[in-house]
Amino acid sequence: MSLVLGSSVVFLMPRVYYSDPESTVGWKGRWHFSVLAPAMTMTALTLLVDLPIKGAIESPRPGCSLDETNTALAGSNCESFGGPSTHAFASWGATGAGTGIFLVDTFRYSSGRFNAGGFIGNVAFPLTASVVTSIARGVAPGNAEAHENAGQIAIGGVTGFLSGLAIGTAYAMFQRPNCGYGNALFCW
Repeated sequence: MSLVLGSSVVFLMPRVYYSDPESTVGWKGRWHFSVLAPAMTMTALTLLVDLPIKGAIESPRPGCSLDETNTALAGSNCESFGGPSTHAFASWGATGAGTGIFLVDTFRYSSGRFNAGGFIGNVAFPLTASVVTSIARGVAPGNAEAHENAGQIAIGGVTGFLSGLAIGTAYAMFQRPNCGYGNALFCW
């Protein structure tokens, strides 16, 4: 649940920027449909990690052997490999994307002016959700084994954050936060 919440907030968050003094002074927020580009890119990268990369690395889940995972017995909790953690990759990727968007919007389009709403929606909330997701994947419920070990979570989280940061920064650099012509609330 924390993975879904953290990822969706970043891609549903409006782009917040301080308007040019030549037009109207003050903070503006615009929803961009173009945010689907980094969202789909992160989804494609997450599927790439989950399907071919995870199978190529063959890092079994805690308490599972390589043979048990390759056999994939139903109900054994060893049906898939554990690392790199797809959940950590996706959640930390959203945090990275939100951080990139927030930094570009703050320093390039808002002349360094800090906006608390943009920070909470793009950085603080996804960061909190990423930490909760990582902890939940590494904690063993009851007598069962954890879903992934710390190394699998760390590798997924670091690569996800760096990928998301690159994608979010590139998106924000190429897509201005305003709507161009007009004063629409939704931008294409």
